[in-house]
Amino acid sequence: MIGVVGAGAFGTALAIALGRDAREVRLWAREDAHVQAMRRERTNAARLPGIDFPESVSVTADIVELADAEAVLLAVPMQSLDGVLGRNSDALNGLPLVACCKGLDLATGQGAVALVQTHCPRSVAAVLTGPSFAADIAKGLPTALTLACADEAAGLQYQLSTATLRLYRTTDVIGAELGGALKNVIAIAAGAVIGAGLGDSARAALMTRGYAEMLRFALRLGARAETLAGLSGFGDLVLTCTSLQSRNLRFGMALGSGEPFDPTVTVEGAATAVAVATMAKSMAVDMPIAQMVAALINHEIPLDHAIRSLMSRPLKQE
Repeated sequence: MIGVVGAGAFGTALAIALGRDAREVRLWAREDAHVQAMRRERTNAARLPGIDFPESVSVTADIVELADAEAVLLAVPMQSLDGVLGRNSDALNGLPLVACCKGLDLATGQGAVALVQTHCPRSVAAVLTGPSFAADIAKGLPTALTLACADEAAGLQYQLSTATLRLYRTTDVIGAELGGALKNVIAIAAGAVIGAGLGDSARAALMTRGYAEMLRFALRLGARAETLAGLSGFGDLVLTCTSLQSRNLRFGMALGSGEPFDPTVTVEGAATAVAVATMAKSMAVDMPIAQMVAALINHEIPLDHAIRSLMSRPLKQE
């Protein structure tokens, strides 16, 4: 049995994909009313309307019911992960735990695997990341992701792959985590460029320079360059900066156009930008795009000033 903690769109999509492959899946949701509705309707109408649960997917509000899981997917927002692990460490400690969120914890600057290891030191900790949208996974559309785990013998790659969900394994946890975190920051900037009407050529330039920033920051923290060139870095960057399914892109477009954005929508890159900007400054790593995004989010500078500051940077060799 595979456990899934978090009945948002992504957690639900993973449960459906695994269940469609005839795996027994137990999906945990925090609110009992939500659980009852999903049991009754056999769908998550609030997050993935129109996609029914396979028979092998069950839903629970009691996290203890995941105690016999072969692996547990932690599909909660990055800024909620620390609290979820802290409240449920007794039930989860010792189980293989796979974080499915992207970003850095704003309070600690840590990635998801470090948080898992802090709260559940007896667990094998891994992260699942890469170019993917919940709706595509739930519909059974072909998707390839990176599964990063320091323990190559954990066997999670085979437990979690399906006919339409292909996982590529790496031991570079830092690289996979940072690729998934940093690309969201660049996607906000790409959205701001489009929202401000600067065009696709400007977006392409920003993505390219943003990728250079991602490499500088990640390599400084011990990541491998080939990881950032793979699914969890470059692949996810392309998807997130170009598809309107991306919440980070849409948030950036709202920033660039001055339009309001739904505050109930989780935008992982917003908190990540603030955390990364702070870390980059302390490490003396040049991150002008991340710094710009953080300043925009904190309402420290107007958009036109941010764009002028980027365009007036010293000319240099690429």
